[in-house]
Amino acid sequence: MTIEDRGDAKLLTHALAQDTLSKLRDVETEQVGFRKGLVKLGRICGYEIIDGAMETEYVSIETPLTETTGQRVKGLDDVVIINVLRAATPFVEGLLKAFPRAKQGVISAGRDEEAGRGEDGSFPITIDYVKLPEIREKDTVIVADPMLATGSTMCAVLDEVLNEQPNPEDLFVLSAVSAPEGLLRVGDEFDEADLLTVSIDDELNDEGFIVPGLGDAGDRAFRTQ
Repeated sequence: MTIEDRGDAKLLTHALAQDTLSKLRDVETEQVGFRKGLVKLGRICGYEIIDGAMETEYVSIETPLTETTGQRVKGLDDVVIINVLRAATPFVEGLLKAFPRAKQGVISAGRDEEAGRGEDGSFPITIDYVKLPEIREKDTVIVADPMLATGSTMCAVLDEVLNEQPNPEDLFVLSAVSAPEGLLRVGDEFDEADLLTVSIDDELNDEGFIVPGLGDAGDRAFRTQ
C-alpha cells in the first residue's frame, strides 16, 4: 500500500508520484513541463485513490473461450471532482484520466494577499464563481488543489461544497504539497474529510507560502506572475 497514515493527513508515497513531484519542485522545469507534470501527478493520485480507498467486486465474465470471474471497481460512476481554479486545472485533467466518467464542479477562490494574514494565520478568501453538480450521499468527492498552504482557501471551498448538500460517503482533499498549518486547520474544521497529499512540507514563510514548496503553481502552469 502506498498511502501512509501520518496522523494529520494521509501521504501518497508512490515512487512515481515522488519522482514527478521532485521535477515539479525544480526551478528549471519550465511551463510545459510543469503543466505536464501536474497532469501526470493527478493521474497517479487518481489511481492511488482507486487502489487504496475504493472497493472492488467480483463479476462473472464471458471471454471468447469460456466463463470466468473478474474484478471491477465499485463506484466509478459516483465520483465528483471539484476543480479549485486555477492551479488545479492541469491537476484535475490528470484525475479525469483515472475517473473519466466523473462529474465535475468548479470553484474560483483566492486569498487576499494584500490584506495579509490574520492573527490565526489565515487569509481572507474571495469566492468569485461556483458551479457544482448535485452531490449524493453515495458519492466519492475529490476536492483538488495542488497546494494546501494556510488552509484558508480550502476551508472556504469546502464550505461551498457542503452547503445545503448531503455529506458524501467519501470526501477527499487532494494536494501535491501541504503545510502542517494548513492540514491542521482543514482537519480541525472538517474532520469528515480525508486529507491526501504527496508531501507534507516543512513550514510556511511569513508571506504564507509553502517551504520548500514548488512556487506559485498557477503562475508556473500558466506562465503568469
